[in-house]
Amino acid sequence: MAREACREAFSKRILEEAKKDRDIVVICTDSRGSASLGSYPEELPEQFVELGIAEQNAVTMAAGMASVGKKAYVVGPASFYSMRAAEQVKVDVAYSHNNVKIIGISGGISYGALGATHHSLQDIALMRAIPGLIVEVPSDANQMRALVGKFLSIDDPVYVRIGRGPVPVIYNENCDVEIGKAITWFDGTDAAIIACGQMVWRALEAAKELEKEGIHVTVVDMHTIKPLDEETILSVAEKCGCVLTLEEHSIYGGLGGAVAEVLKTQTKASLMIVGIPDEDVPNGTDEEVFSYYGMDVPGIVLKVKELIEKKK
Repeated sequence: MAREACREAFSKRILEEAKKDRDIVVICTDSRGSASLGSYPEELPEQFVELGIAEQNAVTMAAGMASVGKKAYVVGPASFYSMRAAEQVKVDVAYSHNNVKIIGISGGISYGALGATHHSLQDIALMRAIPGLIVEVPSDANQMRALVGKFLSIDDPVYVRIGRGPVPVIYNENCDVEIGKAITWFDGTDAAIIACGQMVWRALEAAKELEKEGIHVTVVDMHTIKPLDEETILSVAEKCGCVLTLEEHSIYGGLGGAVAEVLKTQTKASLMIVGIPDEDVPNGTDEEVFSYYGMDVPGIVLKVKELIEKKK
């Protein structure tokens, strides 16, 4: 299965679009390397700003540029843009309705051994609570490219969370994506997995393994966390009777919390929230951490079986 990093897909697409539109500007904070911006700064120096390690300033500058008609893309570590610059995202971007897209790279546990200071496991909870802010967590490089096209057609502020390393490409090059509309894979009735980000391909692989045992699972790619596709959530819950949410985020306030808010007020479907527990995460690669918490393919298979047993 081919693999490509979402950050590289973003950088290639935004360079293509910026060459055609002088109003597009990219702002980064000593992060051009980690964002894989490639030749963008050299090819379009008048549409690029480097601020050094100053995420709060970057968000405010982007808001100011957007207020005079620029299409501002702020690119840097998700951990810093969601926490250190939270006030600026809330007030200067969302509250002020400025056309700023914040591309949070290396989200979740992508930074691995750098530990809790660089992990971004609270960002979805925080960002989805800010009025007027769209929250996107694309699952592969082609979906990331498609989303950039959508972002250029809207003036709404957006927070995007992507990982660091290459992930399997699950969508075709010309895939379509609609903000606020989930994508459903398979047609199982035994259980539903609702996932986002790089957990989607793991959910798909787990569903294939379960299918070999006669267990039929629906998988939902909930790439938009806000606005949430409640219609799809209720539909798969009614069809399957139980739902497992899967995310590279704290078990509190993220995708699982959002789905729970819908299910527990409108259905009787069973729910299992799978994510990072409320504790300091052991240092290690994302694969090691996922295995530790049972969020790898074998672990997901076991959790789905457990959920189905509870439903019975």
